[in-house]
Amino acid sequence: LEEEGVVIPPMLLCRDGAVTAAARERLAPLVDQPGELLPGDFSAQWAANRCGLERLAAMTRQWPMARWRAALAQVNDHGERLAAHALARLPDGCYRFADRMEDDGVGGEGLDIVAAIRVRDGRVEVDFDGTSAQSAGNINCPLPVTAAAVFYVFRCLMPAETPACSGVMRAIRIIAPKGCLVHARAPAAVAAGNVETSMRIVDVLLGALADALPAEIPAASQGTMNNLAMGAAARDGVPGWDYYETMAGGAGGSPAGPGRSAVQTHMTNTLNTPVEVLESQYPVRVHRYAVRRGSGGAGLHRGGDGLERDFEFLAPATVTLLTERRRTAPWGLTGGGAGQCGENLLNGVRVPGKATLQVGPGDRLLVRTPGGGGHGAA
Repeated sequence: LEEEGVVIPPMLLCRDGAVTAAARERLAPLVDQPGELLPGDFSAQWAANRCGLERLAAMTRQWPMARWRAALAQVNDHGERLAAHALARLPDGCYRFADRMEDDGVGGEGLDIVAAIRVRDGRVEVDFDGTSAQSAGNINCPLPVTAAAVFYVFRCLMPAETPACSGVMRAIRIIAPKGCLVHARAPAAVAAGNVETSMRIVDVLLGALADALPAEIPAASQGTMNNLAMGAAARDGVPGWDYYETMAGGAGGSPAGPGRSAVQTHMTNTLNTPVEVLESQYPVRVHRYAVRRGSGGAGLHRGGDGLERDFEFLAPATVTLLTERRRTAPWGLTGGGAGQCGENLLNGVRVPGKATLQVGPGDRLLVRTPGGGGHGAA
């Protein structure tokens, strides 16, 4: 776990507007400039929360507290009613599906994620019993990450105007054995749990729900965030640099139509990095950035295509790849074909989905992202 960065336990950051001594000591290694009390990202988060607190306080001054609490209750109750209406469309029954993570990056392979979705009278229980035990690698999920993936899937079934509030999820219960891949216990490493395993949880839940709502559920999308991190430490007067991005891929075809190509899907929530920004700020040249034509699965409604991104390094760097769907393809539904697996190639030679590489000037890294699965027989 310590290899992933600085581990910060829950602690008080500030009291009476001042950073506490304990927080200052814990965060001191992260401070870039002498004299700073907090790293820049912590300062930004603190400022954002302080702004939210001030605005919340202003709102509560306008209303008596009883009225304020009643309004919050009404919002949550309204969200619960909208959720209940959406969940009522699910027929009572038990819907099962399983998929797997390809590897954990340190030798563990074929790690299963198993889910049973039990529906009864508009209430839902998502049970991950049967999922593999937590791994030595960093693909483990803390339970809140698993919950985020579960709630995302069911939120997609609800009307667009459904408010973001806790009442929406009152009818959904999650069961996950402690110590399994989706309910990891400390000190399990978890960096890829957030970015990769969460995507597979979504695939598993959609696969299960396809039996309950066959006219609504799409085939599997690319199922990975194609994480790429690269950089170099400062040396000999040359400043250090670091860069991180996720890459888009194909969305799954659905009963409504074909999947979109070269888009971020499901849990990614990140945007494209323009070539101009990348090349102007880092010692990297992008030779190709294009849709990977034909990588989406065949079907009545084809899966969307992935993309290709071809980097040339202009200076020595360390490159880390954290990717999935390099061996197990995004699946199709109701007769649709699978999307193509992704590929990572260094100077034309395939490298594993999870790898750390040392590169030098002139080396080329080509990342081909997976396509989405197709829906329906062509």
